[in-house]
Amino acid sequence: MARVKGAMMTRKRRNKTLKLAKGYWGAKSKHFKMAKEAVMKSGQYAYIGRRQKKRDFRRLWITRISAAAKLNGMNYSTLINGLNKAGIKLNRKMLSEIAINDPAGFTAIANQAKAALN
Repeated sequence: MARVKGAMMTRKRRNKTLKLAKGYWGAKSKHFKMAKEAVMKSGQYAYIGRRQKKRDFRRLWITRISAAAKLNGMNYSTLINGLNKAGIKLNRKMLSEIAINDPAGFTAIANQAKAALN
């Protein structure tokens, strides 16, 4: 029986890595060893970035809500506390969208939050 060697699978594995490294600068896109390291590192950056994106958007929404709350004479924490006491269940993403696209609607929500605090 003929001996099976791993040339085909090795080539497929290397080509897959080199395809992922396409467009990288210099030898990182040509040499397997360097490409492998670059692809592993880029995978780590991508993994970290997917988690950071969630944090960054939440921070952006909070900044926008805070700015809109200041226009209505209260700060962010007071607004959120008032919304919780008023039983208004809006997440920060939607509050941010309302603050940008419908300032009158946000003012109405802020007034309800003020009323709940008194």
